Amino acid sequence: MTASLEGFLPSALPRAWHTWLGPSAHDMLRAVGRQLDARDDRAAITPPTGDILRAFEISPDSISAVIVGQDPYPTDSMASGLAFSVNKQVTKLPASLRNIRQELADDVGVQLPHHGDLSAWATQGVLLVNRHLTTVVGKPGAHAKVGWSHFTDLVMHTIATKRPDTVALLWGKQAQTLLPLCLDIPTICSAHPSPLSAHRGFLGSKPFSQVNSLRAQRGLPPIDWSLETEA
Repeated sequence: MTASLEGFLPSALPRAWHTWLGPSAHDMLRAVGRQLDARDDRAAITPPTGDILRAFEISPDSISAVIVGQDPYPTDSMASGLAFSVNKQVTKLPASLRNIRQELADDVGVQLPHHGDLSAWATQGVLLVNRHLTTVVGKPGAHAKVGWSHFTDLVMHTIATKRPDTVALLWGKQAQTLLPLCLDIPTICSAHPSPLSAHRGFLGSKPFSQVNSLRAQRGLPPIDWSLETEA
């Protein structure tokens, strides 16, 4: 376990993002880390420490779309640091991810691999980020008040300012609190893909084809939504 998240989180954000977001990002991440270090549930934080800021391995200058969720999967060993994604070795896929895969196949006809790793989208410039970047195993929403929202506010506002052709997909009420910070970038809002809400506006919403339609209107190439298939 990393000795101090207060020290680790600012150092884990890639330099390009520090430059892009400005000095307040460092201060926000230190503040979140300090809150997490002080909690009794520190040892049960998910995703693993090294994956907390994994979404930001993507270059900020390459962003074409942002998919925003709520917080990481609370089931042990599920959260990967990319919103809604799991690592390839996970065999029992979370229900939200199963609904995303169903919509992906229905909307744009993607051939679905057996795994639930969505990292191929990051290579297409899709930022997969949760509103809150950590939680506790077995406790969804455990870190909704530790300060992550200040950081993701900054991320969305900066993207809207510096990458105005980005399309934002805001899935669920937590994600949609970012709507005022999206400024003039195109946004697609729907229910969360969770089984509790997917049938109330996520399934059938065609988010992937909508993104490409919005990009086409701006003379931009489509995003390839396909996923890496097994050899």
